[in-house]
This record gives sequence, C-alpha cells and structure tokens, in this order.
Amino acid sequence: MTLLRQPYNELSPDVYKGMVQASLALEKSSLDRTLLELVYLRVSQINGCAFCLEMHSKALRKAGVDQTKLDALAGWRVSNHFTEAEAAALAWAEDVTHIAEHHAEDSVYQPLLAHFSAEQISDLTFAISLMNAFNRLAIAMRM
Repeated sequence: MTLLRQPYNELSPDVYKGMVQASLALEKSSLDRTLLELVYLRVSQINGCAFCLEMHSKALRKAGVDQTKLDALAGWRVSNHFTEAEAAALAWAEDVTHIAEHHAEDSVYQPLLAHFSAEQISDLTFAISLMNAFNRLAIAMRM
C-alpha cells in the first residue's frame, strides 16, 4: 500500500468538483451506462489504475455484466462477448488513450458513425478523456 502523495481533491477542490460534475453529466447522457463503464474499465486497464479497475469492475458486476465478459475485456478484439457498438467504442477508447501514438485515426473513428449519434460520439470522447484524467491523478498521487 502506498501513501497518498497529495490530497488533490482537497487542495484543488474547484477543479476536482468540476471533474466530478463532468462525470455526473456523462451519467445523464444517452450513452448506455454499461458501455460507459466498459470504456472506463478498458481505459483504466491501459493506464494501470488499480483504484479505478476495482471501482469499474465492481460497478459492471453490480449491473449484471457477466464475469466472463469482464475477463475478456483486455482481449476484446478477439472475443465474441462484445457487440459491434461496444467494439467501436473500445477501439476509440484505446486510440484516444494512446493519442500520441495513434492520433485518433479516421479508420478508428469511422466505425463509431454506424452506432452512435454525433452527440454520443462527443460524450464518449469526453468520457474517455475524463477517465484518462482521473487515472492520471490517481496514479500520480498514489490514490
């Protein structure tokens, strides 16, 4: 167990509250809650955020997602547990998370158009970006 380096939520309360408000707004979006949680979990897997991995896995299990599907998430590309919409969202989540390497290519963006509205794609991109921010805070500050 590591000690919290800085209580960032207390030291920067307005910024932290803004992030939490953004998260709450995304919960009210038209995106499926389970899809959002899958995306949050995949981003957290990539970033190695143990706190977020536990939180989002628990939320998905509570929502009734089968453990087999959760176990297959890191290998979603070769799994039959994910819908085409989920696969498109997960590919986008990976590409945005690795943006310095992949630059959010059209080949990853285009499949989103078959499954999501423009507003949903915007919300999904905000969700991915926000989860990356939360992961980076938690990891950097040793949450």
